[in-house]
Amino acid sequence: MGILGWIVLGLIAGAIAKAIMPGRDPGGIIITMLLGIVGAIIGGFVGQAIFGTNINTFFDLSTWLLAILGSLIVLGVYRMVTGNRGNRARA
Repeated sequence: MGILGWIVLGLIAGAIAKAIMPGRDPGGIIITMLLGIVGAIIGGFVGQAIFGTNINTFFDLSTWLLAILGSLIVLGVYRMVTGNRGNRARA
């Protein structure tokens, strides 16, 4: 699967990760989608290295699960690092 496929997969995985982990993110939906792309790529490569899964097909369930899991992890780490900055301005 090429880079364009990973970008599309990451955008969709980022949206799914946002739906699974709702809440206000500093940076909004654009940052969340970019984090989804990063998470999908990282999740795919880590899954391939650890589990030896074939991530070359776009419509494979394991590719999607690894991309969504990677996006969730990256989104969670991003929220921990940035803290609650989005809500501090309103207080």
